[in-house]
Amino acid sequence: MIDMRVTTLDKLPIGKTGKIVSILHKGLTRRRLLDLGFVPGTLITAYFSSFTGDPVAYRIRGTTIALRREDASKILINIEENL
Repeated sequence: MIDMRVTTLDKLPIGKTGKIVSILHKGLTRRRLLDLGFVPGTLITAYFSSFTGDPVAYRIRGTTIALRREDASKILINIEENL
């Protein structure tokens, strides 16, 4: 059964939290994201966005990391309703 709450990280509203489901990146970008803590099962919160809306800062594992929309669009998340 497909969970209808699964979306991409770039669509996570500011202030909302999601849980990482999968990373669709390949190669070095995938490795770097994994090294930064973007692993399946990890909670991530959209913290704030730049004036233009790109990049967006995310809170993950106690740190803030900014990602471009292009990179965030390749990270699948499950939006957490109870957080």
